[in-house]
Amino acid sequence: MLDPQAKFLLQLMVERGVPAFNAQTPVEARQAYLMRKGFTQPEPPEVSRSHDHSVPMNGTQIKIREYRPTGASATQVLPALVYYHGGGWVIGDIDTHDVLCRQLCQASGCAVFSVDYRLAPEHVFPAAYDDAQAAFQWVADNAKTLYVAADRIAVGGDSAGGNLAAAVCLGAKEKNHQPAFQLLIYPATLMYPDTQSYHDNGEGYALTADIMHWFMDHYLPERNLAHDWRASPLKAPSHADLPPALVLTAGFDPLRDEGRLYANALSAAGSSAEYICFERQIHGFITMGRIMREAHTGVAVCADALKRYLS
Repeated sequence: MLDPQAKFLLQLMVERGVPAFNAQTPVEARQAYLMRKGFTQPEPPEVSRSHDHSVPMNGTQIKIREYRPTGASATQVLPALVYYHGGGWVIGDIDTHDVLCRQLCQASGCAVFSVDYRLAPEHVFPAAYDDAQAAFQWVADNAKTLYVAADRIAVGGDSAGGNLAAAVCLGAKEKNHQPAFQLLIYPATLMYPDTQSYHDNGEGYALTADIMHWFMDHYLPERNLAHDWRASPLKAPSHADLPPALVLTAGFDPLRDEGRLYANALSAAGSSAEYICFERQIHGFITMGRIMREAHTGVAVCADALKRYLS
C-alpha cells in the first residue's frame, strides 16, 4: 500500500499540472526542482556553522558547504559526512539539499560537507564522479584544519548522489584515504536497468522510467559507458573490502531493486551492509518532511547509522 501522504502529494502534482523534468530543459528543470523545495521540505534546523568553501579541483572551482552541529565548538574534532545531492546528475545542488544536510548534521553530531559537483549535460560523465572523488580526498587531506577525524569520514548521498558515494568507495581503494562508511539513500547503481521495480514503478510515482532515461542520456555521452563501474557501481568487478554500508530504498521507487541488489552484492563479497526498505514510500521521500512523516523516520535511521559507524 502506498503511504497516504505520498498518495496525497502525487495527486496534488497531477491536479496542479506539475510538468515532468523531461518535459523541460535542464536549466528549467533545475529551477523547478529548487522551487519545489519550499512546498515539500521542512524548515531548516539551526546549526552552529554553515560555511561555503570554494575549492580548486579538476580545473575548476567546486563549492563545498560545511555544516557543524549546534553545541560543537569551532575547534572540536568531529566525525564527518561528505554528502552528494540527488538529481539525476542533471539537476539539484547544495541549496536543494540544504535542509537534509542540516538534519543529518544535527541528528548525527557529524560535520557535513555538501558537494556542489558539476552537472550534465554541460559536464558529462565522468565529471561528477571526478568531483565527488576529489571532494572526499580534499576533506580527508584537510582533516586537521577542518577539525574532523581523518579516520572517521563517511560518504553519502541520495539517488544520483548515492551512485556517486558508492562509486567513490570503489575508486578510493587506490587512493590515500578511504571512507569509513557509506550512506546510500535509494541509490542508482545501474545505468539503463531492467529490474522488476523499474517496470512495476516506472510510471505514476513521480520519478518515472522516462525521466531516469532523460537523466542518463544527458549524463552519459555514449551508451556503452553504462558498463563502467564509475557509472554503474553494481558492475564493479569486486565489491570486497569496501566500507560498511547502509542502503535505504523505497517500495514504490523504480530504483528499489538496484539498491537491494547493491546491498546483496556487498554482503556476498564480505563487505558489511545493512538494508532497509520503506515499503510504502516513493523516490525522494526523505527530503519531503513537510508532507511525509516517514521522511523524519528516514533521517533518524540515517543519523543513527552515522553515529554507530563513526563513533
